[in-house]
Amino acid sequence: MKKRIAILGSTGSIGTQALRVVEEQKEHLEVEVLTANQNVNLLIEQAVKFKPNVVVVGNEDLYPEVFDALDPHDIQVYAGSKAIEQIVEMDSIDLVLTAIVGFAGLKPTLAALENRKTVALANKECLVVAGHLISETSLRKNAHIIPVDSEHSAIFQCLMGEMNNPVQKVILTASGGPFLNYSHSRLSQVTAKQALAHPIWNMGNKVTIDSASMMNKGLEAIEAKWLFDLKPGQIEVLIHPQSVIHSMVYFEDATVKAQMGEADMRIPIQFAMTYPNRMKNSIKRLDLTNLGHLDFQVPDIKKFSNLALAFEAMKMGGNKPCVLNAANEIGVEAFLMGRISFTDMNRVVENCISNMELINNPSMDQLIDIDTETRQKAKEFIKTIT
Repeated sequence: MKKRIAILGSTGSIGTQALRVVEEQKEHLEVEVLTANQNVNLLIEQAVKFKPNVVVVGNEDLYPEVFDALDPHDIQVYAGSKAIEQIVEMDSIDLVLTAIVGFAGLKPTLAALENRKTVALANKECLVVAGHLISETSLRKNAHIIPVDSEHSAIFQCLMGEMNNPVQKVILTASGGPFLNYSHSRLSQVTAKQALAHPIWNMGNKVTIDSASMMNKGLEAIEAKWLFDLKPGQIEVLIHPQSVIHSMVYFEDATVKAQMGEADMRIPIQFAMTYPNRMKNSIKRLDLTNLGHLDFQVPDIKKFSNLALAFEAMKMGGNKPCVLNAANEIGVEAFLMGRISFTDMNRVVENCISNMELINNPSMDQLIDIDTETRQKAKEFIKTIT
């Protein structure tokens, strides 16, 4: 039988690549649900092509347009963020791919886990903001999480078959982005257009900016902590410009396992959707004879201080990662709008982490309030530096 997939955030970078995987693996996968916030033209196009049973548009004002377009195709249409949370309860869904970017992906992910759905998680912010809630729900409901991020998919694959063998540490690799060799003064002058030109990966705007600032790797470190039950001291980051080794796991017997492959997000997306099976595909194969060499270096956390801030927030715990995430989202938005400089983004994050009170084990309601308050403080701080 085909595995029935709900793709939350189907019009984004991960969502569109996931649909390419579904198209190639149509004998094994089919789309049951598609959701998007406001890119209705693409959402309608996807729905007509893949014929899901249900489509949800987050922006309720756009419901009439989507309904009118899909009504002739016998596709049910709903609208609103609450509908996205509720739709994952459908018995006909085998796997939920959470590809909604940012804090908005948290509630639907929790709802999917509460309903014992297997979640292919492409939203790192869920675990950054509420890792304790996600982990508790996953364990209580015996609902599995399969990571989609290339780094966490790599760790997940390295741990397959290891049973309870203890892990010494994990290494998250980072390409270093487009500004790896820039000086700090030169970093302050870079434009959004330059930052969006990632040398290797094809990602959405927000993730691409995070990659350029190294915040993405900091968020991934926090995500790894919760996914693999690690302590902060067991997580390291190395710059690996070739992006061939996607992550490594060190075991206590001095063995190191690494997962390698082309820098193509369809590989971890397909693995998450077809797990535990590996399906043949048309993706380019890694040619080891053409690699030449593999380089590694320790990241400069003084220049890319967002990485240091993320590790600090992870060690502090409580609500601090939530503060980190919210402040960063506002900082990235302001940078993309040309309101602040590239290096101002870390100032926004640092200011919020320093000025928000530490709350241990925050509830869902508290996290929502913390997220809202942090965003407001970040916007106020941005006014003082522009």
